[in-house]
Amino acid sequence: MDRWQAMKVFAKVAETGSFAETARLMHLSAPAVTRAVASLEDVIGARLFVRTTRSVKLTEAGTRYFEDCRRILSDIAEAEAAAGGSYANPTGTLAVTASALFGQMYVLPIMTEFLNSHPGMRARTLFIDRPVNIVEEGIDVAVRIGHLPDSGFTAIKVGTVRRVICGSPSYFERHGVPTVPADLKSHRIAASTSAWASPEWRFAGDQRVTIDPVLQCNTNEAVIATAKEGWGLTRVLHYQIGPALVEGHLQIVLGDYEEPPLPIHILYPEGRHAPAKVRAFIDLAVARLRENRLLN
Repeated sequence: MDRWQAMKVFAKVAETGSFAETARLMHLSAPAVTRAVASLEDVIGARLFVRTTRSVKLTEAGTRYFEDCRRILSDIAEAEAAAGGSYANPTGTLAVTASALFGQMYVLPIMTEFLNSHPGMRARTLFIDRPVNIVEEGIDVAVRIGHLPDSGFTAIKVGTVRRVICGSPSYFERHGVPTVPADLKSHRIAASTSAWASPEWRFAGDQRVTIDPVLQCNTNEAVIATAKEGWGLTRVLHYQIGPALVEGHLQIVLGDYEEPPLPIHILYPEGRHAPAKVRAFIDLAVARLRENRLLN
């Protein structure tokens, strides 16, 4: 195995933290992965990983070498893409992930607009309410809601979302409007058990209310539909009820007690070395999401 290929193997082990997973992803045998890393350690004269039966971690020398490898491999990929034209012109398949409802409501229209502008492109979406490993699942671009851990990926902030309490005008006419968080104890609650779900609802000033929902649903769409019917109150991210707010089917209450909003970021691994398909999609997505009043 040549030095360049060995560096690719080493970088993948560092990203996945697993020799076996690297072998699977790169379609190599486990011994081939071990030999590739060992050959680099022989050339460098230093251990790159600390290996136990349970974990694979970079050594100090390995951490420095990993940063250099990523830069070198990225430069090589950029040179190859430029020579083949894919760095200048969007080509191939673009893979994008986002949470389920956000992806359906806000990312999918951007994706179809992008495909209309680039007829030769193909796209794949993964709209799901769970954390997605961008590298392992072959994702080019992720749209993430919430504060980001330090990943080394490039992140562009495009908006914010609020956690809001909402109900229908007909519900408030019958049961009154809560004026402080503690009032929620006397209201009928429908709660989602999907992402962001918690029996403890937090508010500004470190106020907390433990909710005992009469109805629990496994999707946000279900609790939103229930609230629109006037059955009770629910808590969701405000983008999820954007159309219902505009149409007057739902109203937000306790707005003065909301926690600080959560950021929305577009996240991608390659930084300035991203291929044309990624850069073109991100340019469009940043513009469309930032101009959306419901997300700012």
